[in-house]
Amino acid sequence: MDKSEFIQIRRFIVKLGKMLHKYGTPAFRLEAYLHEVALYLGVHASFLSTPTSLTFVIWSDKHEDEYNHAARVDPGDLDMNLLSLTDELAIQLLEGQLTLSEADKRLDEISMMPSPYGKLLTGLAFLGATSAFAMLMGASLREVMWSGLLGLVAYFWTLWAQYSKRVNLMLEPVTSFVAGLLACAISYYFAPGINIPLMVLSSVIILVPGLALTMGLAELSSRNLMSGTARIMDAIMQLFKLYFGAFLGISVGFSIFGANEFVPEPSLPYWATWVAVFLLCFALVAIFRTRVKHIPWALLSAFIAYGASTWSSAYLDFGLGTFVGAFALGVYANLFTRIANAPSTIVAMHGLIVLVPGSKTYIGLNSFISGQDFVQAEHIGQEVFLIFMSLVAGLIFANVVMPTKKAL
Repeated sequence: MDKSEFIQIRRFIVKLGKMLHKYGTPAFRLEAYLHEVALYLGVHASFLSTPTSLTFVIWSDKHEDEYNHAARVDPGDLDMNLLSLTDELAIQLLEGQLTLSEADKRLDEISMMPSPYGKLLTGLAFLGATSAFAMLMGASLREVMWSGLLGLVAYFWTLWAQYSKRVNLMLEPVTSFVAGLLACAISYYFAPGINIPLMVLSSVIILVPGLALTMGLAELSSRNLMSGTARIMDAIMQLFKLYFGAFLGISVGFSIFGANEFVPEPSLPYWATWVAVFLLCFALVAIFRTRVKHIPWALLSAFIAYGASTWSSAYLDFGLGTFVGAFALGVYANLFTRIANAPSTIVAMHGLIVLVPGSKTYIGLNSFISGQDFVQAEHIGQEVFLIFMSLVAGLIFANVVMPTKKAL
């Protein structure tokens, strides 16, 4: 291998790694995938990925050339469209359909692509996701409607954070603060007796880091200790910021508009929960930027995960039904990889979102600090712990029964 070829290869690997990290790929999947690409390209490599850094060590067969690269990166956001396109590009390269220079140029084009759904559809997705979550939490019809409108306010802050560093730094507390304040105003002027904490939680549910906590535990279980620890601590701090903002917003709202006397209302019928699962997963299509051809697979993953978890909960106690849901989801996601030749993450994330206990972590934090429960929840701390462990164990067992075809 001559010097120029080695330089071209290591540039491509570094660029590919940074892009996959940007799209929210877990450390153990990112490192394994880059290792596969490096072996195909004829070089040896070692990688270290954390939520805020990437380290590459690449060398030729006889150590004629060696290269070290360390980069400070921002934690990635889930983007299933660009992840899928990048994976397809790597497949074309590995199959000899593209040269290395062509693949390198195509990577630059992919990185510049905007969301295929635009800002309007993404805003509507926030409205749909927050409303659907309120339905899953047993909210009344008017609480579902107001939660959706507050979700639009959360989207406004999320959109603004893309253009302002200062807003991005305080995104979680300011979003939940405004949601808490507006919920108190809504209660005073339009809908007395509503469940204000439940509405606030529903409106910021997209920002609740339940998925990040699960990914962190999965990384720890795969012995990626630095990345897993960093991701879990980052998720815990996000959760604290969200709760503090909501607590402050509701306190200020009560001092301005007066305390709200919660009056329970009839919840929506049971069949509405299945409608909510569909609406939530369909909204996540735009939020996760899932490609059109993968939408049916993504929707089905949510029903498989939720259905398996709900069915098994009748026979298993203490949240262990989540283990069955995660196991069924893992088998389905790995089967999807074999059929569609695409990353299992594309469909797994949609199913995981209806299983992760991020909302219950928030509820447990509220119970611990205020001593009050805004939804019926007993032994919330033990249940959250068991659900997290069940999720990780279910995915591990699924990988044994149905091994994944590719690292992503």
